[in-house]
Amino acid sequence: MKYELEVIAFNIESCLIAEKNGASRIELCANPSEGGTTPSAGMIAEARKSTSIQLFPIIRPRGGDFLYSDQEFNAMLYDIETCRNLGCDGVVFGMLTKEGNIDINRCAQLIENAGDMSITFHRAFDRVNDPLLALEQIIELGCKRILTSGLKPTVMEGIELLRQLVQLAGDKIKIMPGSGVRSNNIIQLAETTGAKAFHSSARKNLSSKMNYINENMNESLSQVTLDAEEVQKIKQNLDQFFIS
Repeated sequence: MKYELEVIAFNIESCLIAEKNGASRIELCANPSEGGTTPSAGMIAEARKSTSIQLFPIIRPRGGDFLYSDQEFNAMLYDIETCRNLGCDGVVFGMLTKEGNIDINRCAQLIENAGDMSITFHRAFDRVNDPLLALEQIIELGCKRILTSGLKPTVMEGIELLRQLVQLAGDKIKIMPGSGVRSNNIIQLAETTGAKAFHSSARKNLSSKMNYINENMNESLSQVTLDAEEVQKIKQNLDQFFIS
């Protein structure tokens, strides 16, 4: 393919939507309110059984920063082994030191545990103190992609650094812009940065299908799901851009 379109799935329904509407890969996550954490083994297994496109669960034991305890690190090792045993194509993770550097030693251990699975270094990259040094270190580790918004909250805010990263990365690693990637900016993003891999949540809220809801609980029962129409529009725009 001339480009990759990865989308986030926070539930099994979204995995089915992703495959049906032409996504290249699913990043499988739990807990959208925390930016995504490791999904359960049962969810990973069902997603793998239900889809044939690439499946990359995120390996993130909690929300918050990317400085992990020994116990959290051990959990990440176990979760990666679980993903490997369940037939996942890759995993997504990132670890930093207190100083905002790549935690090279522990990332290397995670990669070794991943075996033949492909590795994406996620948006922990957007918290590093030196992105150009981090780029070289992640390449040296052997990761295949870096998911980043250019050290800004959204890709359009970080578009200049994204362009620079794509140029410096060359064929050594794929820079995959993510955060705020939508159908209305995907062509500008592709044209300006030169990126060929893109990551979108394409999310929408889905109301509960319950017939009875206890209003006294005063909380929403809606869930985050994938917007099929938005995935289609992003793909159509990318098809048009890369074919022309």
